[in-house]
Amino acid sequence: MNGGDSYGVVEAQYIRRHHRHQPRENQCTSALVKHIRAPVHIVWSLVRRFDQPQKYKPFVSRCIVNGDLGIGSVREVNVKSGLPATTSTERLELLDDEEHILGIKIVGGDHRLRNYSSIMTVHPEIIDGRHGTLVIESFVVDVPEGNTKDETCYFVEALIRCNLKSLADVSERMAVQGRTEPIKRF
Repeated sequence: MNGGDSYGVVEAQYIRRHHRHQPRENQCTSALVKHIRAPVHIVWSLVRRFDQPQKYKPFVSRCIVNGDLGIGSVREVNVKSGLPATTSTERLELLDDEEHILGIKIVGGDHRLRNYSSIMTVHPEIIDGRHGTLVIESFVVDVPEGNTKDETCYFVEALIRCNLKSLADVSERMAVQGRTEPIKRF
């Protein structure tokens, strides 16, 4: 599945290179694409903040990371009401500041997203003659008992689309204001 998005040649190349999930029979997978009218350094400054997803994810009310940030770090996320969950426990699997790749895995929580893993990549591009960013987020997740692959993918894709729209809104607002989040290396 591709989230209903049609991919261009560039998007398809990035997906083949960075978004290779190996779904099992009881899993669904998809990749979604968003073009953002803000430079890659602004978008990446938000995406890479594993400890502060609420900066652009509208369903996150709070995030706590215990200990130092780095590969293997675990965050406890509180989810805003209105979703069929209140908490999610997530582990940082990959953070590549050179290639702009973030990978996370959900390891617990009171929701039905079992064996959920996602990869998010951020790529520079030109949009209408200006610096912009191509963001691709892909995932693989178990299909819960009583649901179909299509239903499961539709639900997860809707959440990701909302997050990507919010990421675009926040990034574009920061670009207009000339603001960037400092990149803290850990």
